[in-house]
Amino acid sequence: MQHTTDLARQLAGQAEAVCRHYLSNGHRVGRYWLVGDARNTPGRSMFVRLHGGESGKGAAGKWTDAATGEHGDLLDVIRESSGLIDFKDVADEARLFLSMPHPVPKQTSHRTKWTKAPFGSPEAARRLWAMARPISGTIVETYLRTRGITALDGTERLRFHPRCYHRPDEQSPTETWPAMIASVTNLDGRQTGAHRTWLNSSGTDKAPIETPRRAMGDLLGNAVRFGSPSDVMAAGEGIETVLSLRCVLPTLAMAAALSAAYLSSLLFPNSLRRLYIVRDKDPAGDSARDSLLERASAAGIEAIVLSPTLGDFNEDLRTLGINALRSGTRVQFTPGDVARFMALTA
Repeated sequence: MQHTTDLARQLAGQAEAVCRHYLSNGHRVGRYWLVGDARNTPGRSMFVRLHGGESGKGAAGKWTDAATGEHGDLLDVIRESSGLIDFKDVADEARLFLSMPHPVPKQTSHRTKWTKAPFGSPEAARRLWAMARPISGTIVETYLRTRGITALDGTERLRFHPRCYHRPDEQSPTETWPAMIASVTNLDGRQTGAHRTWLNSSGTDKAPIETPRRAMGDLLGNAVRFGSPSDVMAAGEGIETVLSLRCVLPTLAMAAALSAAYLSSLLFPNSLRRLYIVRDKDPAGDSARDSLLERASAAGIEAIVLSPTLGDFNEDLRTLGINALRSGTRVQFTPGDVARFMALTA
């Protein structure tokens, strides 16, 4: 019988074809295939790596379900999506798949020779970041202040782009809108992606388009980071949510993972001893909370959940005010961390 690791390696070499065949309810986003779970349920909580990472980091074909914490390889995908039980049947199905011809994913027209990395890659994210400028005096600052966020120190990971491209879908023409650009980095501080929030011309709200937020690049495990974590940090989903908490905790390092699924998969710094999980009050937020609690516990990290009074902490800030936000947060922190991080705003 063909060795298990050899089968998994060969499947990994055709990771996208495997996903298109067995996880047909998903779709590709950057270097990953997103789907609900290994049983091909529609959704976005499971991430399959389609290519190896930079410098060989991250193996193609490996997957993580951010909602449940499950992980595995493409043999597991074949087993779960096909409803198989015995490994012999899984191996037979894998060998059958590998013997089939598989079309190469459609590339850019042969008439155009690209020398740059495609839009959506970490390289493209770094180029976009380089074209943007600091937010001071721009409509990004207006947008954040409109959301009640006035503590803007330490927001160097945010920039302003006056004419950022937006294309609703492949059939639509490209538009340009001003945008807040956020730098997504790994634990070493290297930029791996970017997040765009398109704004209206005055900066008083997001742009009037169907999808005013999009991320690009290598996002899994990474985040938009504010401050440098030591032994304590906080992590949440949205940029505005995290920045709202920084209004009352300006010296606490925080990370915005950009979605519930990415929050579930956030990587922990080696120095971390206590993690505050900034929860959004919805089913996806509950799932991210549970997964992150389990992962932190397994890593020996104390995890404490911070719950908003309303839907999220930015809604608390805008609706209830900064004093109510401070009071509601204070009672959820350990006494030592209240003294350490809230001293300036007490």
